[in-house]
This record gives sequence, structure tokens and C-alpha cells, in this order.
Amino acid sequence: MAAEIEVDPDAVHNEEPHEGEVIVTSNLWKTYTMGEQKVNALRGVNLRIRHNEYVAIMGPSGSGKSTLMNLIGCLDSPTQGRYWLNGHDVSKLDDDQLARIRNKEIGFVFQTFNLLPRATSLRNVELPLIYNGTPAAEREARAKAILESVNLGTRMMHKPNELSGGQRQRVAIARALVNGPSIILADEPTGNLDSRTGDEIMALFDDLHAKGNTVVLVTHEPDIAEYAHRVITIRDGVVASDRISTRDRSHIEARLASAPPHADS
Repeated sequence: MAAEIEVDPDAVHNEEPHEGEVIVTSNLWKTYTMGEQKVNALRGVNLRIRHNEYVAIMGPSGSGKSTLMNLIGCLDSPTQGRYWLNGHDVSKLDDDQLARIRNKEIGFVFQTFNLLPRATSLRNVELPLIYNGTPAAEREARAKAILESVNLGTRMMHKPNELSGGQRQRVAIARALVNGPSIILADEPTGNLDSRTGDEIMALFDDLHAKGNTVVLVTHEPDIAEYAHRVITIRDGVVASDRISTRDRSHIEARLASAPPHADS
């Protein structure tokens, strides 16, 4: 973490989102108190991400990328600055309001899958709809359709311990999609997978982006980050670089094409 830096209240930018922008942060700060010391995990981060962008946020341990992910995912609130998600200023919302926003606007995919161990794939995917109060028949139909879309139509009644690692991550991705979120926020989604299965999951993210989804991928792995079209590097709590991916897309497409069929992953 960077050393303590005083925040200038007059330095906050209040530039609101433009049409088509789903994520906008303006001079975003996050400060933690550790004993008598204050540590600035984020120091004035400004980001603009448009609908249907595929963005990777990367950086080393302690860079602030996980803190930024928590703010983008409405899991935490900034100390200072503003954050607009899909046109709504969520900077000062309370915990209950943030929870409602998360369920509606954000589809999370985590490294550890976070599936209910005793629930079937279908039931795990239904969970966000249960929280929303969606009627039983509708939520079952929607969950089945989403599982079919990630090629798990034959695994709907399987529990997590009956699935491979890749299949579990597909269930998690289906759960992230079932509410039709504004963004898919994936935190190290291939971290618990071997390289072959990781390629399959990245092929799925590529397909989701091609279908119009906004994907934000948080990773410390350069090879994974280069699957995105835009790579933002966080270092010492600030945006160190923001660039278009320069990796040869034909190389990526060859890796995606060589991945095994989804149903067996």
C-alpha cells in the first residue's frame, strides 16, 4: 500500500456519465485506518467503461485492484469521490441499498465458485431470482434457459461435488447472468482451474461479450488480461496505464478454437 496522502476535498471531479457508459468513477478514494495510521488504498481513480466493453483490471498484490473491484461491485463504498453504475450515483448508498443494486446490476463470478454445496445447479442459479421475489415457475424457466446457454443442460440436477471445476464455474457464470445484469464482474475466474479448463472459461467470456454483455475481469495474470480488449493497470492505488490490448487476436482465437466442448469441461 502507498504511504498516507492527504485528500484534497476540492480536487473531486463531478463529471457525470455520458450516454452509453455503464461504469464511471470520478476521483475515487478509499482510505483505511490501521491503528493511528491512515492508508490510501485508492488515490483518485477515474474510469469510464462503456456498455459492451470487455475490460481487464490488473495489478500486483497491494496495488489496489481488489479494493477497486469491491467498489465497482458495490461491496464497499468510497471514502471520497463518486461512482455511477448504469447512470445511478451509488457513492453514498447504505448497505441495504447497495445490496439491492448488486442483485439487480452486477453478476459476480469468483475464483472459488461460491456455490451452495447441497443445492443442484438449477437451484444455485435460481438463488438471485429467489432474492428478487421472482415467481417459482418463472425463475425455474429462466435458470434452465441460462444453464442451457452455457452448455450445462444435462447437468441441471447435479450438485457441485458431482461437477468438474470447469462445470462449477459455468454454473457460477449462469448464476451471474440470470438477472440480466448491467455488468459481469469476474474476480480471478480461472484461478482455481488448470490451463486447459481456464481456456474453456475464457472462451465462454469471449462468447458472452460477443452477445452484448459488458465484462470486467479482475486478474493478476497478464495472459488472462490480454483476452480482454482493454487493459487497465492499477499500481499504488492509481491508474498506471489504460490501453487497448496489443496481443495478437489470432493467437487468442486459435486457443479458444482449440478448447474442448463445453459440455465435457
